Amino acid sequence: MVLILIGALLCLTAAIGLLRFRDVPSRLHAATKPQVLGLILIAIAIGLSLGSWQVTAFLVPIVLIQLATAPLSAHMVGRQAYRNGTIDEQSLLVDELDESRRTPPAAGG
Repeated sequence: MVLILIGALLCLTAAIGLLRFRDVPSRLHAATKPQVLGLILIAIAIGLSLGSWQVTAFLVPIVLIQLATAPLSAHMVGRQAYRNGTIDEQSLLVDELDESRRTPPAAGG
């Protein structure tokens, strides 16, 4: 029950963070980090409480898919927000996507 409660609280904080944070990077952080950890804790709690290999075999792909898709979707949303201009570029420490800061490749290879 403790793991389910902590996992549910982490998922709740992720939802609150999506509503309360103002900029896209903060919202992406709130959407991925606590939500994924909350899901992992809930899956561990279910696996421990039911104690069945069939349940564990069902929960492992769910956790792996979540671990694979959450960073990818956050990356895509963040990059699109950058392209749309909805990210405050002054608050970025490193702007790796700024074309004017890139040096052209050396001629001849």
